[in-house]
Amino acid sequence: MVAASAADVVLETAMPRRAAFRFRFLTSTAVLAVLASASACGSESSPSSPPSGSASGASIACAGSGQLLGAGSTAQGNAIDVWKAAFGAACPSVTVNYGAVGSGAGVQQFNEGKVAFAGTDAALKPADVDASKQVCTGGQAIDLPMVAGLISIVYNVDGVDKLTLDSPTIAKIFNSQITKWNDPAIAALNPGVNLPDAEIQSIHRSDDSGTTANLTAYLAATSNGAWPYPPSKAWAGQGGQSANGSAGVSAQVKQVKNSIGYVELSFAQTNNLKSAQIATGAPSPVEATAANAATTFASSKVVGTGGDLTLDLDYATTAPNAYPIVLVTYEIVCDKGNKSASLDALKAFLTYTSSAPAQQSIGSVGYVTLPQEVASKVQAVIPTLS
Repeated sequence: MVAASAADVVLETAMPRRAAFRFRFLTSTAVLAVLASASACGSESSPSSPPSGSASGASIACAGSGQLLGAGSTAQGNAIDVWKAAFGAACPSVTVNYGAVGSGAGVQQFNEGKVAFAGTDAALKPADVDASKQVCTGGQAIDLPMVAGLISIVYNVDGVDKLTLDSPTIAKIFNSQITKWNDPAIAALNPGVNLPDAEIQSIHRSDDSGTTANLTAYLAATSNGAWPYPPSKAWAGQGGQSANGSAGVSAQVKQVKNSIGYVELSFAQTNNLKSAQIATGAPSPVEATAANAATTFASSKVVGTGGDLTLDLDYATTAPNAYPIVLVTYEIVCDKGNKSASLDALKAFLTYTSSAPAQQSIGSVGYVTLPQEVASKVQAVIPTLS
């Protein structure tokens, strides 16, 4: 997935209609396309002669050398795979290593000084920012939106090719208040659909997850009280099964009949999972597509201060074709006090990933291109990192 209100607070209280949010279909074809279009770039001493990058004409300016370490969000794992392949082909002096360990673990590793950047699908909380001052000498961690996407409500029910759900119904399913697929609440949203008299097998994340934080932020903001818990990276719902990471949830839903779970669109595509359309109050239910998520992102606003670019977006949108369950993955970096050994490589990599060609390269594999207004703000902050 994207948005948050003042960097942190939104995810800690029962949120109003505007809430915070932060989001692998990767084919060999996609990687090969990026690799084939990237050309070798000069060494750190000659960044003035960058090569032509992707088929879209990316120009990757290389800088730095050695390993650039990152960790965090699984939601952006496939995007990072595409980007590091292109960047590595153009800039062989830098090796980007990213561990998709979950947002919570990524922020922890960043604040322990183990990685140069972390990916998180939920903007940093005040406690995280305070902790970052121990590793960001003279500065602190900031949120840079980089990977936009959406959360699909995926399901595996024989004979049900199209399913409509709304926020209160999703909340009750994942809190074990609705336990049968032919429950009247589901049936009312799906007239004419042959729903089985079968137990619902709900599957949630076992690890601390920004995807969970975004889903629960949406439910807290829009379910009219059906979701009684505050938004959190840790799962609070009752019952159900758990799995590690978006890959784990996808695999479980694919294997378990009559199941339902939540993953980023790219994982739904990779695993050929069906995604529910969401009844939002718009004239018709909204399908889980990148284009529909882009409609929602178009109204996102930056609410962070200084170099922090935390986003805010209305989960309760009723605009036509606006998919409401969205998320953005932030790259967490120090505004000041980044390690000098990796700073040049970090800035070069982030400059590439925020570029239009890099954003477009992941748009075809389940992600949503950042709005240009947001991308421009990110590109303005990167050169100021020190």
